[in-house]
Amino acid sequence: MEDSILTIEEVAKYIKISERTIYDWAQKGDIPAGKLGNVWRFSKIEIDQWINEKLKSNKPKEIGLSSLNQLLAPERVLVTNFSTKRDILTALIKNISEAPQIKDRKKLEKAIWERENLMSTGIGLGIGIPHIRINSVRDIVVSVAVNKIDIIDYQSLDNKAVRIVFMVAAAQNQHAEYLKLLASISSLLKNESFRNKLIQEDDSIKIYNLLTKGE
Repeated sequence: MEDSILTIEEVAKYIKISERTIYDWAQKGDIPAGKLGNVWRFSKIEIDQWINEKLKSNKPKEIGLSSLNQLLAPERVLVTNFSTKRDILTALIKNISEAPQIKDRKKLEKAIWERENLMSTGIGLGIGIPHIRINSVRDIVVSVAVNKIDIIDYQSLDNKAVRIVFMVAAAQNQHAEYLKLLASISSLLKNESFRNKLIQEDDSIKIYNLLTKGE
């Protein structure tokens, strides 16, 4: 029944957790429970609500425009004027390596160039997204460069010259968050008017505001 009272054994079977774990949770107050005499009892309605809250809180965070402000710091935004891919990636590597999330600049630099030599990260529409996932990174960090001239030698899928470059570094165990961030950046920059706003802007703080607040 929906409003039934459950024993430890019944709760354990219901949520597929050991009886010992349920008992420990009840003792610590980690699960809604009450004592009738000397035995623990549980309301099924409260257990269902508790499970729903736990499942919601364990869902991966969505990464998009609204949460880039948690991943992108103002000092990680550059306005550049480079003519070559090597120059702009070198500038971004230097910038992103100054973030506390980066434990070893040399390892990051090596991984970026190895990834780039494997296949160019020019995804088309004038965008490059060099990205890596390695153990020497503590947490996701992003650095962005908006270049004022075309970078002709940055090979891209549609052969258009690259003007906007996002560098993304993540920890080895951040696979889901990493993929969501890459997809979010790609989706955001598919908007031509938004890309044009970024390219036309000369102020790094205004670019930061555009990327994090849509302003």
